[in-house]
Amino acid sequence: MKLLALDTSTEACSVALWLDGEARELFELAGQHSERILPMVDALLTEAGLKLTQLDALAFGRGPGSFTGLRIGAGVAQGLAFGAGLPVVPVSSLAALAQGQDADKVLAALDARMHQVYWGAYVRNPHGLMELQGTEQVLAPEQVPLPPGEGWAGAGPGWDAYHVALQLRLGDCLAGWQSEQFPHARDLAVLGAAGFQAGQAVAAEEAIPVYIRNDVAMKSAGHQGGGSAHGP
Repeated sequence: MKLLALDTSTEACSVALWLDGEARELFELAGQHSERILPMVDALLTEAGLKLTQLDALAFGRGPGSFTGLRIGAGVAQGLAFGAGLPVVPVSSLAALAQGQDADKVLAALDARMHQVYWGAYVRNPHGLMELQGTEQVLAPEQVPLPPGEGWAGAGPGWDAYHVALQLRLGDCLAGWQSEQFPHARDLAVLGAAGFQAGQAVAAEEAIPVYIRNDVAMKSAGHQGGGSAHGP
C-alpha cells in the first residue's frame, strides 16, 4: 500500500510516505506551514519517484490542534485528493502523537491556549496501534481525568506548557513525561494505513478538521484571514 500523510496541527510541519510498511518522512519546526507543506510533499514524492496518482490514499492530522494549522492541513489534503482522485483518511493528531512514543500507555496533550489542553489517553493494542480510551477533550490541566492504574507516560506540547499542574493532578498514575514531543506524519501514516484497511477512508470533500473547541473555532473562522487561538 502507498499512502501520503501530512500533519500541520501544531508548530511542527511534517509529511510522510507509507510504502508497503516503510515510512519516509520530512519534518520541520520552522513554521510557515502554508508555504512549506506543498514543497515538502513534492520533495518526498520526487525522492520516491512517485506521482500522487500512483498512491492509494492520503491521510492527514484532523485535529485537535491549531485552528489555522488544521485548516491548512485539511485544505491541502482535500486539494491533493481531488486532483488525484484519492480517498482521504482523517487521523487524530493526539493519536499520532501517542503512536510515536516509546510507551504502551500515553497521556497525549496539546497546548490549547487559554490555560487548557487538548487531552487524550491512549493504550497500544496487540497490533502496535494506539487506541483512545474514553474521549478526546479540551479542559484545564487541573481537570484532566485520572486514568486507571499506573505507568502512564505524558507527551506533547501541553506537557511542555503545563507539566507542573499535570504532574500534581496525575500523581502516582504518571511514570514520567517527555519534553518537546510533536505529532509526526510518519506515525500518522501508520494509523492512516490501518484506518484505510479498516474502511475508514472518506471522500475528499469529507476531509474536515475536528476542533473539539467548536465555539472558539467558529469565532476564529469568522474573521477573514483571521488569527488563531493557537498559532502558527
